[in-house]
Amino acid sequence: MKSKFIEVDRETPYLLPPSLQDWLPEKHLARFVVEIVEQLDLRSLKATYAGRGSQPYNPEMLVALLFYGYATGVFSSRKLERSTYDSVAFRFIAANSHPDHDTIATFRRRFLPQLNKLFAQILLIAHQMEVLKLGNVSLDGSKIKANASKHKALSYEHACKLEEQIKAEVGELLKKAEAADHADIPDGMNIPEELERREKRLSAIAAAKVEIKKRAAERHAREQAAYEKKVAERAKKEQATGKKAKGKEPKPPKSGPTAKDQVNLTDEESRIMPTSGGGFEQTYNAQAGVDTASKLIVSAHVTQNPNDKQELTPTLENLAALPEKLGKATDLVADSGYFSESNVTACEENEITPYIAVDRQSHNVPLMERFAEPPPLPEDADSVARMKHRLKTPSGKAIYAQRKVTSEPVFGIIKAVMGFRSFLLRGFEAVTGEWNLVCMAYNIKKLHVFAG
Repeated sequence: MKSKFIEVDRETPYLLPPSLQDWLPEKHLARFVVEIVEQLDLRSLKATYAGRGSQPYNPEMLVALLFYGYATGVFSSRKLERSTYDSVAFRFIAANSHPDHDTIATFRRRFLPQLNKLFAQILLIAHQMEVLKLGNVSLDGSKIKANASKHKALSYEHACKLEEQIKAEVGELLKKAEAADHADIPDGMNIPEELERREKRLSAIAAAKVEIKKRAAERHAREQAAYEKKVAERAKKEQATGKKAKGKEPKPPKSGPTAKDQVNLTDEESRIMPTSGGGFEQTYNAQAGVDTASKLIVSAHVTQNPNDKQELTPTLENLAALPEKLGKATDLVADSGYFSESNVTACEENEITPYIAVDRQSHNVPLMERFAEPPPLPEDADSVARMKHRLKTPSGKAIYAQRKVTSEPVFGIIKAVMGFRSFLLRGFEAVTGEWNLVCMAYNIKKLHVFAG
C-alpha cells in the first residue's frame, strides 16, 4: 500500500496573522527570561536616553536578548542579530524586531555598569520564589581566556631588542630616502609607508614598556613592604630573646622590570596564567561564590591574580553587600588555594565559619579514618587550629564535601552547557561586567529549572 504523507505547503498564506505566542511552548526559557526582566528595575538605564534622534529600542527587550543569548550560548552581537531572524525564541524576545549588531554591541558596552546592579535584584526574585536563603557558600575560581592571544604578549627583554632593531631599520630607510636619486630602491617598497608602519610599532612598544615598568614598580612596592615587615619581626624576635635569629636574613627586593616581565598588546589588562590542563594561556581569573542549597551564584568578580589567595576578601565584601532579605552567609567552603591565616581570621571577623582546606586532600581515605573524631581541641587554639580541627570532624568533612558538588559543577555548566569559554570584551572593567552578565544568565537559567 502506498504511503500518504502530510502535505508540505509553504505557499498558502495564513488566513489570520501568525502570533509568536502560538509558536513558543508555554514554559520555554525565553518566556521565563522576559518575565524575569519585567520584574527588574531598569529606570537607571531608561533615564540615560536623551529622547532625541531616532526612536531607540526598549532597554527591557535588549536586556532580555542579552540574558537569553548568554544563557543559550549566543554571545556575539552579530550572532544575536542573526538569531532574531533565524530563531523563534529570539524573535519572541525581540517582539519580531531586529536590532542590528552595532546597536546590541553599543548597548552592552555602554550599560554594563548598570547591568551589574541587576545581580542582586535577580537574587531577590529567587528569594521571593522561596529558592534562595543564604547559608553555606562555596567559593571557587576558574581561568577564562581573554580576547587576546598569548602570542601577542611582549616581554621587556624582547621589547628592548625589537625597539633597537626597528630604530635601525628606520635609520636605514631614511638613508634610502635621502639617496633615492642615486640608489636603486627594491621593487614594491614604499618608504613613507614603511616608515609610518615602524613609527606605529615603536609607539606600541614604548607604551608596552611604560606599562611593564608600572607593574614592576607596583610589585616592588608590595615586595618592599613584605621585606620591611620580615625585618621588623626578625628584629623584634632578637630583642625579645637576646639572641640572633636563626635562618637567612631576608633579602631586599630588586627594583625595575625583569627580562621576562611582559604585557599583552591586544588586551594589556589580561595576564598569562597557568591553566588546569597544563601550560599557560592569556586569561582572567573568574571567581564565583555559590549557595550550596540552591546552586545559585551569590558572589561574582574577576581578578588579574593567577592564584586565589587574595580573592576571599572581595567575596566577603560582595556577600556583605547583598540585601538583608537574602539572609546572611554562615559558612564558607574553599579549597587550599584560598588558605591563609588572614583569610581564616577575615571569615571569623565577618561572623562566617571558614572551611578552607589547609592542603590538598588525599584520595581513598580508609573507612574508619573517615568517620573518626579528632583529638580534643586545646583551649588556647587559634583560629587556624580551630578550623583544622573542624575540618577533621565528620560534620566538617560533610560540609567541605559540598564544594565538589556545588561550585565546581557551576563552572562546568557555564563552560560546557552555556558554552562560555572566552571573554568577548577586552579590558578589566569590561570583562568584569561580562562575567557578571554570564553569572546572571546562569542564575536565570537555574531559576527556570526551579520554576518547572
